[in-house]
Amino acid sequence: MHIAANLGHCRRPASPAAGASLGRRAPAGRRRPLRAVALVAWAAGLAAAAPAAPLDELRWLAGCWQQDDGHRGSVEVWLPAAGNSMLGMSRTVRGGRTVFFEFMQLRSPPADNPGAGAAAVEFVASPSGRAATTFRATALSPTAATFENPAHDFPQRIVYEFVAATGEQPAKLRARIEGVQQGRPKTIHFPMTRAPCDAAFAEPKP
Repeated sequence: MHIAANLGHCRRPASPAAGASLGRRAPAGRRRPLRAVALVAWAAGLAAAAPAAPLDELRWLAGCWQQDDGHRGSVEVWLPAAGNSMLGMSRTVRGGRTVFFEFMQLRSPPADNPGAGAAAVEFVASPSGRAATTFRATALSPTAATFENPAHDFPQRIVYEFVAATGEQPAKLRARIEGVQQGRPKTIHFPMTRAPCDAAFAEPKP
């Protein structure tokens, strides 16, 4: 309904100044805030509807983890997710020598890919310079991840479980590898504790 059009039905004509004032549209500058608010709300709706990347479930893995039963310098390190991947490495030190190392990668398709999801995340491990082996995620959550490759000799399963920090107790990472080796079930545990990276990599003092 237009206010200026209905003023003509009134018995007492309005003053020219009042009519002119009522008949004018609000200046364009006054309408812009409403338009801007609508655009912001629309953009926020798109952001809320955007699917989360599968690797977001594994953000707790990023950082430096010191092996609880390893010598100083025995660590596992994971970079935060970027470019649909997380890169990791581990090193085990005994008697001042590196006795084992491994390069690892977690990779997934982009979040807007129809195939994205837990089953699309892959764990690629290359231990001590050997050929890489790929394990497919079978379960991902904000506190755990399981990867499996039934065709691999050993292990056939890799499990990470995250225990959040409580009070003065730092966060814990419970990793293990499982499977069947020479016809017998086998499990190896790798308990780790989150540590500042400079402390985790520090050489033991003589």
